[in-house]
Amino acid sequence: MARIKPQALLIQSKKKKGSTRISVTTILFCSLIVLLILLSLITTYKHWSQRSRGQTRTGLSNFENVDEIADSKKYDLPGYAVLNTSKGNITIELFKDGSPEIVDKFLDLCQKGHFKGMPFHHVIKNYVILGGHSQDSGGIEVWTSKRKFHRQLPTSPKHEAFMLGTTKIKEDSKAFQLFITTAPIPDSNDKLYMFGRVIKGVDVVQEIEEVDTDTHYRPKSPVGIINVILQQVI
Repeated sequence: MARIKPQALLIQSKKKKGSTRISVTTILFCSLIVLLILLSLITTYKHWSQRSRGQTRTGLSNFENVDEIADSKKYDLPGYAVLNTSKGNITIELFKDGSPEIVDKFLDLCQKGHFKGMPFHHVIKNYVILGGHSQDSGGIEVWTSKRKFHRQLPTSPKHEAFMLGTTKIKEDSKAFQLFITTAPIPDSNDKLYMFGRVIKGVDVVQEIEEVDTDTHYRPKSPVGIINVILQQVI
């Protein structure tokens, strides 16, 4: 068997080692691919992060817009009501902030014409004028008893004279009756709702108060509300 010379073995060893080397071009190419992948991941993260923040801001903005719309609707509601009565006009300032639910109900009934032709069915001098489509006199005893003891009970500022109010509201719109106080009224059971005050037409209220009544406090001649005019300003 022929022997391989040492020089030939050295040449073969160098050839084998050279075949396993990775070229510089390959290394640069792989590094570039890794860099592109990293840049792509960073860009994607930034995109979704900004989108998430934008959606959060939009959600908050929508809630703010809803609140602003609700507030604007509240303040767009008429703030005054003019009761055109058979004795003259009575201008009422409505308590939109103090009694919003009652005012909303009142405005809705005004638009439906509920108060057109509503009579003042009971007049208790130096106390209250009651109006409503139902002329049941059963509740008049409550008012007269209140009058009897009103000097003994503490009064609240919301129950001062020349205030517009109603009693506890029922689902039936016909049960929504009005009253105008002509003297401070106590309310020990909190069953009275004051939602406005007379700012013009006090003399008309006093004229209605002076009509002749029978022994049951019912006016002998008809007196009542012809219609109601809603106004934003006066």
